[in-house]
This record gives sequence, structure tokens and C-alpha cells, in this order.
Amino acid sequence: MDLHVSLDSRSDLAGQIYRQIRAAILDGLLGPGQPLPSSRDLATRLALSRNTVSVAYDRLVAEGFVVGRAGVGTYVSDQISVPAPARPDEPGVPLRPRSEWEAQGEPADLSATEPEYDFRPGMPDVRLFPFATWRALVGRQLRLSAARLGAYADPAGHPGLRAAIARHVGVSRAVHATADDILVTSGTQQALDLISRVLLAPGDVVAMEDPGYRPAWRLFHSSGAQMVGVPVDSDGMVVDALPSRARLVYVSPSHQFPLGMSMSLSRRLGLLAWAERAGAVIVEDDYDSEFRYTGRPIESLQSLDRTGRVVYVGSVSKTMLPTLRLGFCAAPRSLFAALRKAKYVADWHTALPMQAALAEFIDRGLLARHIRRMRGVYLARRNQIEICLDRDFGEHLQVASSLAGLHLAAWLKSGSTEEALAVVRRAREVEVAITALSDFARCAPRPAGLVLGYGLITLDRIEEGLRLLHGCFVR
Repeated sequence: MDLHVSLDSRSDLAGQIYRQIRAAILDGLLGPGQPLPSSRDLATRLALSRNTVSVAYDRLVAEGFVVGRAGVGTYVSDQISVPAPARPDEPGVPLRPRSEWEAQGEPADLSATEPEYDFRPGMPDVRLFPFATWRALVGRQLRLSAARLGAYADPAGHPGLRAAIARHVGVSRAVHATADDILVTSGTQQALDLISRVLLAPGDVVAMEDPGYRPAWRLFHSSGAQMVGVPVDSDGMVVDALPSRARLVYVSPSHQFPLGMSMSLSRRLGLLAWAERAGAVIVEDDYDSEFRYTGRPIESLQSLDRTGRVVYVGSVSKTMLPTLRLGFCAAPRSLFAALRKAKYVADWHTALPMQAALAEFIDRGLLARHIRRMRGVYLARRNQIEICLDRDFGEHLQVASSLAGLHLAAWLKSGSTEEALAVVRRAREVEVAITALSDFARCAPRPAGLVLGYGLITLDRIEEGLRLLHGCFVR
């Protein structure tokens, strides 16, 4: 291994080498069985005689820290009980992050647990993804890209993917965009980050639905924005409640997260008119719009925009794989150049082979086929949950009306936010994972209810999982 040794003087060279290697072993940086560089290699690197290094190694062998294997090399002894690496002492005047970051909650590790009955929202069933097809596409792009992998690419994204996305959202969501309007990002979250960098200054007002999407709230708040929660009703975000000083409005009009309603046409037109009067930008997150089960498709807000006020963002996290971290935004021409510069500053560009593979996945109709298949799978799960809720939970829950997505929201018919949280805790004890509706709210009063996802729970486990959940109400 490439072992770093620092010689701060020309005296006691062998002792310096010995002490630094010994410290690395005791601190757990060199684990049992790890090889040390040969005495010849380390001597050459340090510009010393081999004998000096050998003296240090011999002392380590004599004290049992390392063992020498004839003709093989020198290794850290397996007999040493190595402690966990120690945390460095805090300095006298520790560095502190900005207050916005200290106020942030810890990010959820969605891979940390695998509950027996998993009703967590916003999680697609990756077990049904066509991995063999995807691996073939990625492998093909890696082979084709071998000659280009040493070069950086356009921050705006792979040209083929930008064109494929423009066609896909144009056909499926009536989004008015060409390849020149599409910026490829590392998921929706990065799209929001770039928009924040380009448009917001510290102290600017950002308005969001409340309850709403927590990661977006945290991102805008981390930029120094002044956050304002805006209530929602059966028609979506209440436009009349928007603050007049808002510089940016984040909204999920096709499928409000987490309550599930669609924004009515009159509200959509009213929001666009408000943005024009206020000189504000609207960020449209077309969350879960692909999974619509009944009724006619709802057109995107962007398709109604005639004054260049809407930035449309999306990703393939729910339709394909969250781990791909591939998203995009369709931006007005007046913002695109700045967003491209922000992408360059942030990470130069998203991984090129994955972009090329996704372009082919879309162009061959594989994405549309996968969405159609998963829509049927999720609809069956959704129907089963609704049957169980109607049959067994009538005295406890009122299910919110929703025609799309990967989850259902339900209000407690009687009871407080604390009681809903108690149900969540009791459910966790019997391996049922659900989420409290209040977790998505920022302003008081926080709603009392539950959110049940059906992206991960298989059809054959829904009834038993909900039977256990029912028991959490009646204790």
C-alpha cells in the first residue's frame, strides 16, 4: 500500500518511521493483515538507505506489531486487537457551519431498514425494473464511449438525452420544450439547487405548499431564503395566500405531495397570473405524474405558461431507479444560460454513459413500456389498500382523494397529531412502516393523519400489514 511517512528532521530517522507506523496501527488506520511497503520501496520513496527502514521494521516485528513472511512481505499482525479510529480532539475554537445548516434535520437513510411491511411513501419497486436490459444498454454505451471517457462533456447534458427528454415530456406531459431547453441534472434535487443558485439571494422569500416536500424546503432554506408555507385545499395551493414578496414559488400541481390532489385549472391560471404580476418564478415539480390511474391526464402547468415564468423539473427516480440520480429541468430561454453555468460550477456534468444509456432507453420505447407495466402493478396495490381501509378503518381514517402517485394520505377522523405519531411508533414495533402526515408540515397547526405508500409493499402482504396497523389504533 502507499504508506505516508513524514520525516520532520534528519535525526533518529528509523525511530520516526517506527513511531508513525506504530501510531497508524494503534489508531486503526492500518488493520490486521494489511501489507506494508517493502523496505526497499519505502527507502526509495523517502530517499533513505534500506538499512534505516529495516531497523524500523525489525523493531516493529520485535514488539509484535508486524510480522515478516519470508519471500512474501511484511504485514500488520493478526494478533493485535485494533481499537476503532479515535475522533480527533475538538480544537479550542471549532469551525461552525452557517446557522441554516445547524437547524437542518439529519437526512433520512432510506436504505437503513427493511421493515416487514413497508408502506413508506415515495419509494418505487426496483425489484421489477428490467435490470438485464439496462445493464446491456450501459455496457454498450461504455464500449462506445471508451474513446471519449477521458474528456469532459457539455454541462447541459448528453445531446441525445436532452432530445429524448424533450420528446418524452412533450408527448406525455404537453411540455413545450426542445432539446435546447433541457438541462440534465443529478436528480430533481440538483435541479432545485441550480435554480436556487441562479435566482435566489439570501433573504429572498420562497413560498411552498404546506404540507409539502421536505427536501425542497430544506434546500431553499439552506440557500438563505426566507421560507413561507402556503396552505392547500381540495383545489391545490391557495393562490390568494401567497406572500406578495415571494421571489419563487415551488409547487407540485399535477399530484400534490403528500395530500395527492391536483390543482384545478382556475388555480393554475390564477397562479400564472399572480407570478406575472409579482415578477416571480414558478418551479413546477411534476411529481409522480406518470402514475395516473383514473380520469384524463392533467396538463403540466408549463404547458399553460405564455410568459416564461415556469421552470419544469422532473426525474426518473420514481419511474426507473432512485440510485441513477438522473433528472432534468426545462427552463425558459432567459434562464438557461445561467443554469448551464451553475451546473458547470456544481459538478461540471452528470455521468455521461448513464445519460447515453437513458437516451436509448427512452428512444426505444422501453421507458414508456416500463411505466405502463408499473402503472398496472401499483394500481392493483392501491386498490387493495383502499379496499382494506374502507372495510376496516372507517372509524379511524378518512382517505384523501387522489388519482395518481405511489401513496395515499388519510386524515384521522378524531385525534391529534400526537396520536397519529403514536400510531406510527406502535406500528414500527410490529414491523409496519408508515409515515405521519405531520412530518411533511412546517407550520402550525400540523395535520393529524397518515401517509401509506404502495411502491414497496407487495400485493400479497398488504392485507396482513394493514391488519397489524389496525391493531395500533385500538390499544
